Amino acid sequence: MNITALSSNWLIGHKQPSTGKPPFLGTRGARRLVIIGVVLLSLAVLAGILPRLAQRRVATADTKQLQVPNVSVVSPSLGPSADGLMLPAEVKPWQEASIFSRVNGYLKSWAVDIGAHVEQDQSLAEIDTPDLDHQLEQARSQATLAQRSLDQAKSTNDKWQQLWHEGVVSQLDAENMATSQATNQANTDAFAANLRVLEQQVAFKRVTAPFAGTITARNVNVGDLITANNTNMEMFHIQQTNPLRIYFRVPQANANDIHVDQTIDVVFPDLGGKTIPAKVATTSESIAANSRTLLVELHLDNPNNEIQPGSYAQARLTAGSLGQIVTLPNNTLLFRAQGLQVGVVKSDNSVELRDIKVGRDFGTTIEIVQGVAPSDKVILNPADSLVTGDVVRIAAAAAPSPAPELAKK
Repeated sequence: MNITALSSNWLIGHKQPSTGKPPFLGTRGARRLVIIGVVLLSLAVLAGILPRLAQRRVATADTKQLQVPNVSVVSPSLGPSADGLMLPAEVKPWQEASIFSRVNGYLKSWAVDIGAHVEQDQSLAEIDTPDLDHQLEQARSQATLAQRSLDQAKSTNDKWQQLWHEGVVSQLDAENMATSQATNQANTDAFAANLRVLEQQVAFKRVTAPFAGTITARNVNVGDLITANNTNMEMFHIQQTNPLRIYFRVPQANANDIHVDQTIDVVFPDLGGKTIPAKVATTSESIAANSRTLLVELHLDNPNNEIQPGSYAQARLTAGSLGQIVTLPNNTLLFRAQGLQVGVVKSDNSVELRDIKVGRDFGTTIEIVQGVAPSDKVILNPADSLVTGDVVRIAAAAAPSPAPELAKK
């Protein structure tokens, strides 16, 4: 056994005295210590950072959640109207006409004034027509002269035709006489036709009523110059006031509720709210593009002339005659520059702003003619900053809005 082996055995069997310094572990041991230290340090860092990251993510999520506004929604209500529909109406005469002159002259006299009830063909005025009278006299003279010339030509032609058959005159002379008779016949017919025209014009010197009715305007006086066919010179205006025609317009949403022979009450505010039933005579069967309404014509009896044409009235459609209407609370409306809008929450919780058209105002609710359906979720008390595409959170389940009859109560 050599000295080196003895030294190693001795070191193994005996502890070396402590010098206060760590024993030498070698290069591999040092690497392990470094790796373990790095791992422990990383674990310590992660143990401190991960909770903070989790807290930050939770805080960010909470912040985003808080940024999504909570909204209450309501579904449009579908039901009958509580008090029907009152629509403005216009009273028109059964028929009316503006009366003009057909001849030139001066007004000789007038027989009726405004408010007069006249019968058909009753005389209204008489026109003095000196020029036309002279033309008529001349035409009569010309017609008489033409008739005498025709009689002479016919007699002469008969004689010449007889002489031709006897061989006294030539065929050419006979034919000339026949032509002369035909010419005189044409002239006589022309003068007779001109005479008939002038006689018809002279008949218009007497101005008469085209139908039975009431004179509502007289625009001429005795001595006025009358010009024929002058549309700026209306002599009289006449109206037939029994029966009357009542016109009103129905919104497009209620157009299908109107049919011929339907009875509709007509209210006259000037007569203390008097109500008279009338029948639907016809409709325009077309929706007006500018107002989206249907023109309806009613016929109303007026035997005592109690109702005056041109007056204001109201057509009342009862709740039973109308279909279902859609209503929303007033606090769902947004007043924008482009018109009235509402905010509708879609299935992905995004907002869509819709243009709407409103009808009647029931106080706390309003009729929606166009823009929403009963299945939509409409935002209550929408913010002024609300725009299409905003994401919201529904705070409560959709509930139907109050019906018009409840709102009325």
